Amino acid sequence: MAEVNILVCVKRAADVTGEVVLTADGTALDGRYSGYAMSGHETAAVEIAVSLVEQHGGSVTVLTLGDEDAVEQLRDALAVGADDAVHIEADSSAYGPADVAAAIAEVVRARADAGTAYDLVLVGNDAADTGNFQVGIRLAYLLDRPVVAGVQSAEVADGTATLHVGSAEGTETYEVALPAVATVLEGGVDPRYPNIRGRMRAKKAPVETVTAGVEPKGGRTLGLSLPPPAPTQVTVLGEGPGAAPAVVDVLRKIGVLS
Repeated sequence: MAEVNILVCVKRAADVTGEVVLTADGTALDGRYSGYAMSGHETAAVEIAVSLVEQHGGSVTVLTLGDEDAVEQLRDALAVGADDAVHIEADSSAYGPADVAAAIAEVVRARADAGTAYDLVLVGNDAADTGNFQVGIRLAYLLDRPVVAGVQSAEVADGTATLHVGSAEGTETYEVALPAVATVLEGGVDPRYPNIRGRMRAKKAPVETVTAGVEPKGGRTLGLSLPPPAPTQVTVLGEGPGAAPAVVDVLRKIGVLS
């Protein structure tokens, strides 16, 4: 099997593992309190890419579109094994999914012209902050490549990618000719954590900064809303020793006591 070059596209987004807060105008998530991170889908995509290159040789490039703060997420990917990075410097809030796909396609074509053709382009299955599922599909269309969505693990051999997708009925397997695009869904691999050597290497790794040639049309987001918090109910069983019989009854009802 020849070496494989892989591009992984990531996004700096508000960390949604904690409390989610909206911006004042209600059009985006506010990460000032939760912090920023790659999504679980994207960390899984980085793991898949690094593992494939460890097996076959080649290189992993990680790419993001955003302001200079987005380089932090590139460094995170470099720390766990990506070889180099591309930062498309732009105001990400002005870019809709079609704009992002067009900007990524520009980089893929430019790198191919410079001698680095990507056999596989991986993106997160959906954006953590907007829920958009469009970038991977639009990118595949622009590059005229096959695409598989919801991929959780992958192998490559003899110019073919074997992509595994989880479903309610089990695992579906697709074989597509390279070059190809895949959107990655977390859960199929265990992303590695950076060690000290990886973090030191990431600080020195090259990050190429480019300017997008795309005139963004935007995502036309009207607004976001948060669901109301789930209601809670509290039953007071009693006070002091007098509550003991009621506690015993509850424990019996839930099966703790026989």
